[in-house]
Amino acid sequence: MDKPINVFWTLNLRELEQKLQKNGFDVYLADSAADAKDIVLNEILPALTPKTVSWGGSGTLAATGLYEYLRDSEEYDSLDTWDKSLSNEDKYELRRQAMLVDCFFAGTNAITEDGHLVNLDMIGNRVGAIAFGPRNVVILVGRNKLVPDVGRAMERIKEYVAPVNAMRLDMKTPCVKTGYCMDCESPQRICNVWTITEKSFPVGRIKVVLINEDMGL
Repeated sequence: MDKPINVFWTLNLRELEQKLQKNGFDVYLADSAADAKDIVLNEILPALTPKTVSWGGSGTLAATGLYEYLRDSEEYDSLDTWDKSLSNEDKYELRRQAMLVDCFFAGTNAITEDGHLVNLDMIGNRVGAIAFGPRNVVILVGRNKLVPDVGRAMERIKEYVAPVNAMRLDMKTPCVKTGYCMDCESPQRICNVWTITEKSFPVGRIKVVLINEDMGL
């Protein structure tokens, strides 16, 4: 068999697609990061015709090239919360404004076999937007985020995603030194707000692009 790993994941992602659709999510299957970008630009955005867009922190979004495209496009009014030239106060205000955009892009820390999204935030702007505010949300998720259930999702996030993200962001937290969660009291703690999104409400508001590649943390 040619490319058995991809075949394996294709079968699993198709099954996950059915679970997500049952939970009210719109679902798109992408063979690669490039394919995911093409789906967003040629299928999702033309159908939504948004005027305003923004995003939460997402390595997957960056890896697809969508961040640069949306930031630089004259077709959309983009609220660039990643702009490093902004002060912390201005970034915070922009994140507040992003709660009301027409289309918000994000990743997810984990997705369960039952089709539930599990996330943990520092500030809460990403999980807040997924839950309510933007008219539409597009979640980009690599196959490596799939876990059996919510319990395993939370373990994955606390034991791997959070420490690595703290390292990536140069945070002054104990997990940066130990490599595992210390349930710390640090002012720079990034583990503050949990959300479990079991269903999309309204139906179809959240669009999930399942990518048959390992993407993000």
